Amino acid sequence: MPKSINKKIKKPSLSILRLIVFWPPVAVALALTLVTPVYLILRSFGAYNSFIELMFSANTISIFLRTFILILLVTFFSLLIALPAAWLTERTDLPFRRTFRVLTSLPLVVPSYVFALILVMFLSPKGMLQDLLEPFGINKIPEIYGLPGAVLSLSLITFPYVLIPIRAYLARVDISAEEAARSLGYSGFSLFMSVTFPMLRPAIVAGSLLVALYTLSDFGAVALMRYETFTWSIFIQYQTTFNSPNAAVLSLILASFASVILVVFWIADKKREYYRSTPGADNIATLSKLGKWKPLSIFFMFSLVTMSLLLPFAILCYWVIRGVLAGERIDSLWAPAANSITVSVLAAVLCVLIAVPLAYMSVRQKNRYATVIYQSTYIGFALPGITIALAFVFIVASYITPLYQTVVVLLFAYVTLFVSVTVGSIQASLRQINPNLDEAASSLGRTPTNILLSITVPLLWKGVLAGSVLAFLLTMKELPVTLILSPIGFTSLATVIWSASEEAFFAKAAAPALLLVLLSSVPLAIFEVKRSKS
Repeated sequence: MPKSINKKIKKPSLSILRLIVFWPPVAVALALTLVTPVYLILRSFGAYNSFIELMFSANTISIFLRTFILILLVTFFSLLIALPAAWLTERTDLPFRRTFRVLTSLPLVVPSYVFALILVMFLSPKGMLQDLLEPFGINKIPEIYGLPGAVLSLSLITFPYVLIPIRAYLARVDISAEEAARSLGYSGFSLFMSVTFPMLRPAIVAGSLLVALYTLSDFGAVALMRYETFTWSIFIQYQTTFNSPNAAVLSLILASFASVILVVFWIADKKREYYRSTPGADNIATLSKLGKWKPLSIFFMFSLVTMSLLLPFAILCYWVIRGVLAGERIDSLWAPAANSITVSVLAAVLCVLIAVPLAYMSVRQKNRYATVIYQSTYIGFALPGITIALAFVFIVASYITPLYQTVVVLLFAYVTLFVSVTVGSIQASLRQINPNLDEAASSLGRTPTNILLSITVPLLWKGVLAGSVLAFLLTMKELPVTLILSPIGFTSLATVIWSASEEAFFAKAAAPALLLVLLSSVPLAIFEVKRSKS
């Protein structure tokens, strides 16, 4: 009798919790996800007669193949960089591994358009490297433009998307399986491939998905490297020919491409639970001795940090100093910096408020509707920012006129772009929390609300913090959405960088770029230091 009473009490509690706390944010996520597809379908009607012709044209097929090749290569090289870097900084006796742990996360803060511009200035045939090599008789270096430049620039700024989740899993994964394998004679590479690598699958899948979608949606790097992808073609259609219907058709094709990528990664990640099977205390993994491989490992990590972080930072400083010495005037950056920080913090908070219920319902309650909505949010991350921005302009100007050119619309566009990253981070943490804890608490008479607040949330805060930091960083460097949706008179560091770059004022562009990198580095560095200590 008490058991039946207990069940009757729990069900209404869970229903009320879903209705009041969970479903409203999920409904908001669904509404934001639908804005862009609705806009694209409405605008595509203008190209209905030529839809099939455009879709299967030789140019579209060529763009598709170039985009597909770029995604494959960037995802492959990002994983190739991230996997050894994560292992070296988390499971070996690498010198200065805590320092390397922080530094290898910071390339996330460098915008793709800034990094690509730095590579062009440094590695182009008439760039800084060419000037340094001329005294040694080297008069020409290979072209950086095209596919090699796009792959290099995107790989060096996206590998942290794979590195961070892999490192988090290595830090928290149950090592009892590794200890059992060692007792059976496994060691070194065989131990890693047979035991550790399979346990890293969810982190690899989640990180690779973000890299693939980021590459699909990037405009800055591919434009500067002159490598035509879907995003660049869409931008050209919008900005040069003003052919909105054709651009909408290309965006629909890109959205379909993103959906296929999501399905592929979903199939690759069918197994959803990766928590320890027994409670017990956390075991600390024994650090592997690098031995004779230590010099090579240090060289690899130092080269990675130099190429992805130190070199861009040094070149930005060089431009600023050169401009100041040449008498170039650098405007005050206080207002753009304050605007960037304010909207980034607000966007991160909104992402968390929507992501927590969505992640909880899709993982813990196995709600298929919430799972479908969560998967669909990745389409926003994959679409170009200009498409998201124009979709909001169309919907708001047509149906919600009072919100036109307000910060509210700008924030909702940011959430549409980046909420999937926050949900993914929180989901990764949820999957490492054994649901048996909830069942044990329930058997002791705890209500679902009490279980959520007293058990799940305290164990989830690291995932929430990681997701909010990622949303903050991505918002800080977002350009197309900020350019189109910003209220009149609103400037951010990203828009100042773009305006100065268009006018070829490199010192004026370098100064806000340097400030953007520094401001974005602070929260990420603090997060990584605290995670390293814990």
